[in-house]
Amino acid sequence: MTESDLLSRLVAEARQDMERRRGLVKDDELERAIHDYTPKDFVGALRRPHLAVIAEMKQRTPSMGVLTEDYRPIDLARTYAEGGAAAISVLTHMAGFGGRPEHIAAARLATDLPILRKDFITDPYEIGEARAAGADAVLLIVAAVEPAELRRLLAVVRSRGLSALVEVHDENEVSVAIETGAQVVGVNHRDLRTFEVDLGLTERLRKLVPRGVVLVAESGIQTVDHARRMREAGADAILVGEMLMRSPDPSASLRELVSI
Repeated sequence: MTESDLLSRLVAEARQDMERRRGLVKDDELERAIHDYTPKDFVGALRRPHLAVIAEMKQRTPSMGVLTEDYRPIDLARTYAEGGAAAISVLTHMAGFGGRPEHIAAARLATDLPILRKDFITDPYEIGEARAAGADAVLLIVAAVEPAELRRLLAVVRSRGLSALVEVHDENEVSVAIETGAQVVGVNHRDLRTFEVDLGLTERLRKLVPRGVVLVAESGIQTVDHARRMREAGADAILVGEMLMRSPDPSASLRELVSI
């Protein structure tokens, strides 16, 4: 399966599940929930003197399979907060990751940290839905949408009072992200064609990201040495999931990372 085939499948699955959910909630109910939640400062939370860590929760992944049989977002959020996470990433893609928007609401019960909704978002509805569930930011993937659509989605993000983590994988995608006004750029080290991880990608792309834009290194960060390498490469933050999901003591693992 090629990168575009995999991405297309994940996007299609996300859209199908979104349409199912949209049919269950009245527009006025959604708007009330959006109005009732005041978003937190996701971007500000990543601007720290030391390395900021976005701690990710997910039940499974397409490449690694099941990460935990006992998936409890509310407990994970509490543990991540205790470990010193700057923000929390919650996977809400059902087919590939076992997630759902309700997991954001569960995590929100346990912490005041900013929450990132991580999904394959292509529709403005998903952005409003994210805020309604208690998220403060959404993931937007450059490879998943045309540049004009990315610009439109970023405008919706701003209008909803949220932030966006704009994900890139090469030089051209960095240019698109910056030109469309991204304030936070995430470098995904994982090549979806091969599932291989290249931690050198952050080092290569750092020079293309203006200093005023927050740079997040994502995927394949498995050790404290990996995290230190990202910091030395100029990353402001790292997004870590598998390492924490597999750790016998996620809070202790986080404390090691945030001390860098």
